[in-house]
Amino acid sequence: MQFADRLNQVETSAIRDLFKLLGKPGIVSFAGGFPDSAMCDVEGIRTAVNAALTEDGGGALQYGATEGYPALREQLASFMAGKGAQDVAPEQLIVTTGSQQALDLLAKTMISPGDKVIVEGPTFLATIQCFRLFGAQLVSAPIDAQGVQTDVLEQLMAQHRPKMVYLIPTYGNPSGATLSLARRKRVLELAVQYQCLIVEDDPYGDLYFDAPPPPSLLALSAQVPGSREWLAHCGSLSKVLSAGLRLGWLIAPPELLAKAVMCKQFSDANTSTFAQATAAHYLRAGRMPATLAHVRKVYAERAAAMGQALRRELADAIDFVPPQGGLFIWARLTGAGGKIADAQELSPRAIEKGVAFVPGAPFYCANPDRATLRLSFATADLPKIEEGVRRLAQAL
Repeated sequence: MQFADRLNQVETSAIRDLFKLLGKPGIVSFAGGFPDSAMCDVEGIRTAVNAALTEDGGGALQYGATEGYPALREQLASFMAGKGAQDVAPEQLIVTTGSQQALDLLAKTMISPGDKVIVEGPTFLATIQCFRLFGAQLVSAPIDAQGVQTDVLEQLMAQHRPKMVYLIPTYGNPSGATLSLARRKRVLELAVQYQCLIVEDDPYGDLYFDAPPPPSLLALSAQVPGSREWLAHCGSLSKVLSAGLRLGWLIAPPELLAKAVMCKQFSDANTSTFAQATAAHYLRAGRMPATLAHVRKVYAERAAAMGQALRRELADAIDFVPPQGGLFIWARLTGAGGKIADAQELSPRAIEKGVAFVPGAPFYCANPDRATLRLSFATADLPKIEEGVRRLAQAL
């Protein structure tokens, strides 16, 4: 068969390929990037399902508007207002099949072959694959514990004049880093200065452990004149309500949003109306604050337990910044004491010992740091975290 040339630009997901190796019984997995389904509010979702079928069963089971189920768009606008984005109207957002589709729609509407797109180094692996599929030339912007380094970002924007800049400002995947308030404002200023679209991907912002993070770029855009015209915001219910509902949203300038709706019509016509109606009733019932409080508490305990175990079992052979939220610890092997300093070399040895993680190299679009690795604490309880880290130390 003669496949499309664009497929030559991408490979299968390194993470998905890793999952094929995890059939060994009793393995402890720190590899997944998904939330713990055991913490889903099943009773609350069941009640929302019943309400959706009772109050508007016909509508919930029918095709719907490509832009999204009106009641959910209203609830999402209210949800965003509660996080500081006070001026988001329902018609300024569209509902997507997970935030992953929002990224796909942005790629379809914005990227032509050869266009430059700046991403963080490291960044979300699926974004690298998605943007490359549409022919983007990716440029890596370095990050530290405070997120993307805006002085270097400015230099890269001046040099490459990118079509887009893609950022995960809050509890990034895989880095766990959070962009500081000052840097957030600078990013918005750069968007206006260079007339460049900034894509803010924010699936983890609600998962803080102690103090809330700085306001989103969307919320801050009111303080930087003109920046809203150059900002797209992607949100998701996958990490806070249910990954299986596959619900996300895209907030963008009107012209871009209209193009995204057109491309979505070609893709899936509309996101599941039944799932949208369920989420709308759930949000309207006011259960989300209690759900988030519970999830934050559990993830904070697991993150702390993993950090303590890593310090105890691996000592100076590993280095990391403790996350303040999200699902991941991003670490770097130091090679101290002659230990392994290549995470891709360590990975199969770890699986043999009964523990899995994701090597960090695939998260870079260029110049990968092979010493890095991503560890997810989200789906392992405290005993499994302790055992998994012990096995990791044995593999090292």
